[in-house]
Amino acid sequence: MGIVTALRDLRTVRALLTGAETEARRGGERTPGPEHLLLAATALPDGTASAALARVGVDPDGLRAAVEAAHTAALASVGVGAESGEPALRGPATGPMRSTPQAQQVFRAAVAAARAAASPLRGAHVVAAVCDLERGTAVRALESLGVDRDRLRAAVSG
Repeated sequence: MGIVTALRDLRTVRALLTGAETEARRGGERTPGPEHLLLAATALPDGTASAALARVGVDPDGLRAAVEAAHTAALASVGVGAESGEPALRGPATGPMRSTPQAQQVFRAAVAAARAAASPLRGAHVVAAVCDLERGTAVRALESLGVDRDRLRAAVSG
């Protein structure tokens, strides 16, 4: 891997992780999960995550709404009502980036896929890694949108 690719990957990693943290905080959560990485991937400048999702009929706003609905349903299933108008966490995060173990799994899989393909890290690598999950908010959100994850994985390849 050349220095240019390494620098590009560092910028991508920073944008991805910062974006995931922003998405989590927007939803009132302190710890980003795979769904937040997926949402952040749609905002990456390479456009590959958004393009793959568009191929299966999903836009970033629809995905965000599905993630929010999945969170609300998960809370309701354990008897916790989501307060309407609940404020997002404000201000920048402090300290090192933390994420759920499942988000760490997705991130590691995306990085490994990029390395295996001898390619820079792209949003599509995150999408493919999320497709490999068996459960969780990201999976429920995609299912609620009628997304077949095998078809989405194929859409990543273009």
